[in-house]
Parts: sequence; structure tokens; C-alpha cells
Amino acid sequence: MTERTNPRKLPGADPHAGNRKVDPVTGYDTTGHDWGGITELNTPFPRFVIWILAATFLYSVVAWVLLPAWPVGRDYTRGLLGLDQGVEAVAGFRALSAERRGWLDRFATGDFAALQSDTALLEQATPAAQRLFADNCAACHGTSGQGGPGFPVLSDTYWLWSGDPEEIALTIRDGINANDNSRIAEMPRFDWMEQSEREALAGYVAALPSGTADGSGPEADLFAENCAACHGDGGEGGLGVGAPSLTDASTIYGQDAKTVLQTLTYGRIGVMPAWGGRLSAAEVNLLAVYVAGLSSHDGEAAK
Repeated sequence: MTERTNPRKLPGADPHAGNRKVDPVTGYDTTGHDWGGITELNTPFPRFVIWILAATFLYSVVAWVLLPAWPVGRDYTRGLLGLDQGVEAVAGFRALSAERRGWLDRFATGDFAALQSDTALLEQATPAAQRLFADNCAACHGTSGQGGPGFPVLSDTYWLWSGDPEEIALTIRDGINANDNSRIAEMPRFDWMEQSEREALAGYVAALPSGTADGSGPEADLFAENCAACHGDGGEGGLGVGAPSLTDASTIYGQDAKTVLQTLTYGRIGVMPAWGGRLSAAEVNLLAVYVAGLSSHDGEAAK
């Protein structure tokens, strides 16, 4: 039987080599390697891959000439097209600022009643307000104002001071326990109280959200004497002194008896930074209107 040869074998292969072997199925030369009866075909390198590599090399040369590419000390070559991403970014920012300036300036007036009633303005401003909230507030209060351990919920109807946008703007601008101009709020320690009384009071407070607290027992008297002045007679809060409601499920630090006992023993003092130095007056007011809308739309501000 005559051994078959394949004209497509790799260039340079010696057709007269005495040790050349041809695969009987494909007709290709083999490399001569054998792994337990498995041989390796000496197939030609695909031409389309060679063309792709050549095109890639050609593109890189053109890109080096046309686009910013080579570092030169602390600078770089601009290329024949003169492109500069820094310049483009600044130009884009200026265009965005110019587009926003028209409607954003209206928030600087602080006329919250007019701002909240202007549905067209709110629809235009809401995307920017959502971005401001995500950049400056969501890390603590959640992406939709749902709050978290140590940070109050903004999407319900319970407020430490007030849900009016004027009061919210004041909190955003000056913060809480942040500087001399901030709102001041602190839960004092009740370590002077007997341990048994603190435990009884903690159990009473923990039962308030479910409505199972005994309003006629000695624990209720302890609450009236020590807690009602800040949290309200029924623990509903809303007195505008920074004391949270104790009757809803959205408590800041937790409402189980163990956590409440820890609060009574050691106190609490939370801090919200002042954003007046970071945000403009218009941006603060825009955020205040947005946050005020969260409480009546289940986490989605009015549009």
C-alpha cells in the first residue's frame, strides 16, 4: 500500500524524510510525537489568525500615531487627533452644570411650598436628587431611606425632629452632634437606676411596638417618670427633640429587651455630619424636598 502524502503539510517539511509519518484518517503529517498511541498532527497554522494578528499590529501602529499613547516624563504624547480625556471630562461637566443651573437655582430660594407644588420641576430634578442621595446619604440610611443599625429610617412617618423640608434642610446643612451649630441629641445613661428597674423598663419598652406593654403596671410608671418627657407619654416620639418613636418597628438601635437594657445602661449619642460645607444651599434644599417625599411614597420620592 502506498503511503499518502498531503500537499497542505507545513512549509519546510521535508517530503523525503525517511521518518515522516502520515495520519491515515486526515492525510496530515504527524509531528512524530506519540503519547500512548495518540499522535500529534502537524497541521498548518490557520491563515485567518495570521491576518488577525497583522491587522492588530497595524491598528496599534495607527493608534500610537493618532491617539494619546506614549508617556514623556510627567506628560504624554497627544497624537495627531489631539484627544485629551481630561479636557473632555471638564467640558462634559461644564455642559451638565450649565444644563442644571437653570432649574437648580430655583431650589436656592428655600420656598419649599412652591417647590413641592411644582410637579414639572420635581420631575426634572428627581434624577439629580436621587444621585445626591445615593452619593451622600445612602451609605448610612440605605438606598431608599430604609435605615439600618444606628441610622434612622427616612421612608416612614416617624421623625426625630420634623418631616417638614425646612427642618430636614437644617439637619442636612448643620448635622447632629457634629459642631456648635448642629442639633443636639443624646440618650442619657440610666446607670443610676437599680438593675431590676432597668430590666423591668427594658421589657416594657420592648413590648411597646406589639402593643402588649402593661400600661397599668409599675413599669409604666417608670416610663412616665423617666422616658415620657422625650419620647412621649405612649412612646410615640414626634416631640421634635431628637428622641425616636418607641412604638414602631423602625427603631434605630433595636427594640429587643437586651438592646434596650444596653441603651438604658450606657446611653446613646449618634452623629450626623454637617453637609453645608460639601453641598450648596440649592443642593441641600433639593435633598430636603426629596427626603421629605420618601416618607409618603414607601421609599420612592415624589416625582
